[in-house]
Amino acid sequence: MNQSNRHHNHSSGLQLRSLVKSSGQLELSLVRMETPRPASDEVVVRVEAAPINPSDIGLLFGAADMTTAEQFGTKDQPVVTATVVAKFMNAMAGRIDHSMPVGNEGAGVVVEAGSSEAAQSLMGKTVAVMGGAMYSQYRCVKVDQCLVLPTGATAADGASCFVNPLTALGMVETMRLEGHAALVHTAAASNLGQMLNKICSKDEIALVNIVRKPEQEGLLRSIGAKYVCNASSPTFMDDLTQALVETGATLAFDATGGGKLAGQILTCMEAALNRNAKEYSRYGSTTHKQVYIYGGLDTGPTEFNRSFGMAWGIGGWLLFPFLLRIGSQAAQALRQRVTNELKTTFASRYAKEISMAEALQLDAIATYGLRATGVKYLINPNMAGVA
Repeated sequence: MNQSNRHHNHSSGLQLRSLVKSSGQLELSLVRMETPRPASDEVVVRVEAAPINPSDIGLLFGAADMTTAEQFGTKDQPVVTATVVAKFMNAMAGRIDHSMPVGNEGAGVVVEAGSSEAAQSLMGKTVAVMGGAMYSQYRCVKVDQCLVLPTGATAADGASCFVNPLTALGMVETMRLEGHAALVHTAAASNLGQMLNKICSKDEIALVNIVRKPEQEGLLRSIGAKYVCNASSPTFMDDLTQALVETGATLAFDATGGGKLAGQILTCMEAALNRNAKEYSRYGSTTHKQVYIYGGLDTGPTEFNRSFGMAWGIGGWLLFPFLLRIGSQAAQALRQRVTNELKTTFASRYAKEISMAEALQLDAIATYGLRATGVKYLINPNMAGVA
């Protein structure tokens, strides 16, 4: 028996769970779970950092109206309940009365390893993991789900090294694969948006950033962004069209999803193409213009007026299907780039580090639940003071 198996203090740990009940109530709680013994190709990670991404918030809150949230239980073992909006109960059908673990990604230290050479080689290392259920004190995962962090990198440095970095790199790869020359990105001052700016700057790709607030514009310009358009400005459509004329961008990634923005981008792309057109066509430009919706910051309907010819598309884009599409070798090359540039291109900023119990405090929920730029929270499940 190897030395790592002699320590049994991590045989169980707390895990944050989300439950949508058939009664129409959401219940969030911390549950003590047995930590599985690792199989030969598995390791147990003591999780020390896991970000709260918008995709996590979707699973965490389900379709609950969090303005109805109430808190019960104790300081160390809080329970939060909220009412699920009745018309969305059908959409929750697949998860009703199933307690769900939360947290797409995170990082921590390997404290127990299976018998294989690959597992043993990770013992004591700080690794990043994209394995789901990462809002847990201990997580048993397969070796191939672990990414060893560079020497000197902390769990917090590596906590967000999958979802945002691979999404940003995936946008650039999609651009190349589909024959576009430049990019447009919305909610562009986010952690992901800042990474995308650094990638595009390094790879010499023109990027048009769309934000909503002057301070977001300032932030992006301070990290070297050349094209920043403010959607709340009265000259937005003209500003965007001009940026598209200068960059030739015909591909956009939209994090908002709802509202008029996707359609406005296509309208401006068409206007930019027509400004450079040699001759008029009543069917519009023949250049394909594409907007991929990859998020749902605006949960309302997507509205657009077809004022952009016939060569266009609006579709959905998700990271995991994209990684499957490019194949494991190409996906591994993207992961390698993330580790190489972890402290530069792919550095994440967090507003606050909190324990799992603090993540279930109503004031914290009210803040990170906004999904707002600049208020990203990091959960440390093993933060001192947690039972």
